[in-house]
Amino acid sequence: MPIDELSQRTVEDFGAQWTQWEESEGYYGSAQLLQDLIEPALTLESLKDATVLEIGSGSGRVVNMLLDIGVREVIAVEPSLAFDVLKKNTHRRSSRIRYLNVAGDQIRVDDPVDVVVSIGVIHHIPDPDPVLKRAYAVLKPGGLCFMWLYGREGNEMYLRFAEPLRRLTSRMPDWLLTGLAWVLNCLLSTYIIACRFIPLPMRSYMRNVLAKFSWRTRLLTIFDQLNPAYAKYYRESEALDLLARAGFKDVHTYPRHGYSWQAVGSKR
Repeated sequence: MPIDELSQRTVEDFGAQWTQWEESEGYYGSAQLLQDLIEPALTLESLKDATVLEIGSGSGRVVNMLLDIGVREVIAVEPSLAFDVLKKNTHRRSSRIRYLNVAGDQIRVDDPVDVVVSIGVIHHIPDPDPVLKRAYAVLKPGGLCFMWLYGREGNEMYLRFAEPLRRLTSRMPDWLLTGLAWVLNCLLSTYIIACRFIPLPMRSYMRNVLAKFSWRTRLLTIFDQLNPAYAKYYRESEALDLLARAGFKDVHTYPRHGYSWQAVGSKR
């Protein structure tokens, strides 16, 4: 499939997903989870009073997390039909939010921002280079760009199962995929319990993250893994190179729960 067509289909997939799954309940929408997602690459304290641009705001979950920890202003970028859901879920705080209904490679701002973040989005963009070059362009000198990405390392066993399955599930109608996700959620719940007693793969993530999610949020997590038309699992070297190609300096990566990467770089 051509990159432009794949990109458009992925945007449409997430637009449909976030209009179906609007809520971010409990731990899934908490400052505690945000801390787990970004530290040690960034700290919550470093974001306070900052202007933060988020690439791929979806239903507004991370926007609300950022405002909860004291970010001064969030520029929320969302290209899909979920833009209306984003605005609905954040409308009470809209005085501290600028909304951009554009793709990441079309971002324009009047004033440079302090930090750009993208959590769980870049790995769904078939050609991320133009997006990260725009991220570099909108930052102040000394500003930081942070990404959280699926990792190839640590996911080898999972991907032997997930990648062939995704070839099928990414083409399923949402109602059928939701049913499959429900069955898999039953199996996942059993696996999480087993991780309390046995050092199984991804034990840290299961016990410290997924075990804190509600049943519905775990259902969404499974749906989110199996639904998108495109998903890339990055090696550490690829994550480093992604930011370096966009012009970022002092690029560093940090493993998260042994299955994903935090990556951060600065504009000099």
